[in-house]
Amino acid sequence: MKSPYIVCHIVASIDGRIDCSMVDKISGDEYYDTLEQLNCPTQLEGRITMEHYSALKEPFVATDPTPVRMTSVYKTVDSEGYMVAVDTYGKLRWPASEIDGAPLVCIVSEQVSQEYLEMLKNQGISYICIGQNAIDLPKAMEILHSEFGVKRMAVLGGGHINGGFLAAGLIDEVSLLLAPGIDGRKGQTSVFDGIADMNRIPTRLSLESVKRVGDETLWIRYKTNCQ
Repeated sequence: MKSPYIVCHIVASIDGRIDCSMVDKISGDEYYDTLEQLNCPTQLEGRITMEHYSALKEPFVATDPTPVRMTSVYKTVDSEGYMVAVDTYGKLRWPASEIDGAPLVCIVSEQVSQEYLEMLKNQGISYICIGQNAIDLPKAMEILHSEFGVKRMAVLGGGHINGGFLAAGLIDEVSLLLAPGIDGRKGQTSVFDGIADMNRIPTRLSLESVKRVGDETLWIRYKTNCQ
C-alpha cells in the first residue's frame, strides 16, 4: 500500500522549541509563505495545534464513553486538498466542516465513542477511525492515499505528532524554519518529541537546501532516510 509523500514543516527557535505562543513572537509570515511553496494541498495538525488555532475551546465529553473498538472510514466529499486533524481520543469540537476552505478529516483511534463519530457525521466531517489503543498512523496514511486521493501532505506539528510520524518512518522530507529567537525554558516541546525508545538510532538526513527568508530566518530542507 502507498502513503502520501509527507513533508514535516515547522518553525522553531534556534534551540529547537516550538511552543505556539513563543514562535508567534519571533516569526512573521515566513512560515506560511514557505508552506505555500511546498505544494502540499493537504495539511495535517495534531490535537494541541488544532486546539490552539482552529477547534472550539470546550472539549467534547461523551455521555457514553464506551470505545467503538472498530475500524471505520467516513468520507463526505472529494477534494484536491484536506485539513487533517489527529485526535486520538476524540476530544476536539469543530465550528465548521472546513478550515480555511479545506474539508476537515479527523483521524481518531478506536478508543473514541460512537457518540463522537456521530457528531462528526452530523456536521459533515470526514473521519478515519483506526488503531485499537492509539492511532495506527501507517494504515491511516494508506487510507488517506487510497480513499481520499492524498498524494502530497504537510505535517504541521506539534512535536509529539512529528515524533510519531518520525518513529513510524513516514516522513520523507523535513522543512525547518529557524526563527531568530531563543526560548530556553525548561520542559518545552521540541521539533520532534515524545519517542519513548531511548535506544532509538537517530534518523540520518540529507541536506537539500538552505535559504534566507524574510530578514533573519533560515529555511533548511532535508530529505530523510526513514523508509
